[in-house]
Amino acid sequence: MATHRLEIMDTTLRDGEQTSGVSFSASEKLTIAKLLLEELKVDRIEIASARVSEGEFQAVKDITQWSKEYDCIDAIEVLTFVDNGVSLDWMIEAGAKVQNLLTKGSLNHLTHQLKKTPDQHFSEISENIKLANERGIATNIYLEDWSNGMRNSKDYVFEFLEFLATQPVKRIMLPDTLGILTPKESYEFIKEIKDKYPNTHFDFHAHNDYDLGVSNVMEAIKAGANGLHLTINGMGERAGNAPMASTIAVINDFMPDVEINVNEKVLYTVSKLVENFSGVMIPANKPVIGANVFTQTAGIHADGDNKKNLYFSDLLPERFGRTRKYALGKSSGKANIQKNLQELGLQLNDDDLRKVTQRIIELGDKKQVVTKEDLPYIISDVLDRYTHEEKVKVESYVLTHSKGLRPSTTVAMTIEGKTFEENASGDGQFDAFMNAIRNIFKQKNLVLPELIDYAVRIPPGSHSDALCETIITWKNQDKEFKTRGLDSDQTVSAIKATEKMLNIFY
Repeated sequence: MATHRLEIMDTTLRDGEQTSGVSFSASEKLTIAKLLLEELKVDRIEIASARVSEGEFQAVKDITQWSKEYDCIDAIEVLTFVDNGVSLDWMIEAGAKVQNLLTKGSLNHLTHQLKKTPDQHFSEISENIKLANERGIATNIYLEDWSNGMRNSKDYVFEFLEFLATQPVKRIMLPDTLGILTPKESYEFIKEIKDKYPNTHFDFHAHNDYDLGVSNVMEAIKAGANGLHLTINGMGERAGNAPMASTIAVINDFMPDVEINVNEKVLYTVSKLVENFSGVMIPANKPVIGANVFTQTAGIHADGDNKKNLYFSDLLPERFGRTRKYALGKSSGKANIQKNLQELGLQLNDDDLRKVTQRIIELGDKKQVVTKEDLPYIISDVLDRYTHEEKVKVESYVLTHSKGLRPSTTVAMTIEGKTFEENASGDGQFDAFMNAIRNIFKQKNLVLPELIDYAVRIPPGSHSDALCETIITWKNQDKEFKTRGLDSDQTVSAIKATEKMLNIFY
């Protein structure tokens, strides 16, 4: 089968910036442009609309200056308008060499927005292209609202294409401006055009209003489209454009006769940078680049991965510079936990693994997120619980904190099978708790160890809201010792650390 060479044009910096609330600075645009061309290796980038603002002008100037040094000025494109050469003047001053001229691809747009006849429109376009040529500017043509044009005014579209066949145009760009096409239409419309103009370069520009962007792109390629317009993270107006990451994965996995330059290994890196610059968060379940898409949650899946990678597909995370993860929560089985332990270089016997698994399930039932980095702390807490005989048990407590009143605590505690209950106030909830248990132990003529240090932390690198570790240092006569408590609530973790101390002390 003959190889079909496909150009990838990224329009994140132009069409993607039309995402509501997004505006890239000049330095951000330059950084993204460099990554797109040097690292991701797309063929072309559309970086701005002419005449928008002084900031936009400076961004284009910065990128064109860099691109001349990198010898890729022909890959830098700017959206322009049929405006008697005003856009061209702007472009030339900014240093750009390729215009993407916006024209009307439907009779509806031409009649009601421009209020002109096809002949008037074509004449003005011809003048623009002539002027661009005289100034050393290459021209690509956008047929805005082309998809509606093909649906409702096909004769006009082909009249337009007949005119463009007489013009020195490098590419004709076919946008589904309102994202209305079905995959069937995408194929049929482009096939009809390519059959009539087989030697003309046509780009397809998909929007995602019905979540059909990637499907429409696939059909456009099958129909013979020569180029695609994509955006990082699917950014763009309304529901956005066809997303870069998913489209590249689909082409690489399902279209072996299609050749592209894009380096999929850096897709995730570029996506995260654009996420940070734009402030538009990537959905956790976004294919290829979402936080959760290479995370196995169910224990049965982790078990299957241990047994000949039963839950793997061609969509391997390593292709995109990522790694597979095994989530820890209420659906976790032993296999999930073992996978995470292997990454940490830890091993547990079956009994200890069962105890740790149960603790993680308990946290998951509370809707807590547990991470791999939490595991050593959970293991320490769970196994430490079984180190000492549990003679003392805190059965229940009520912690109160009200504005203008001292915090108070009521504690019910079992000591060697006998239950005691006390209430006390303090300077804080934990201080009130300590005063209550001191009152209980006074009844047994015992003085508790002195609390000499109290430290709270979350597991380093965890990025998790699940766990808070409290480490308390106690002094009993001349001996110091530490106990740890682990819980999602700071005060409760301190109470757990204290309960361990009581079982050592008593």
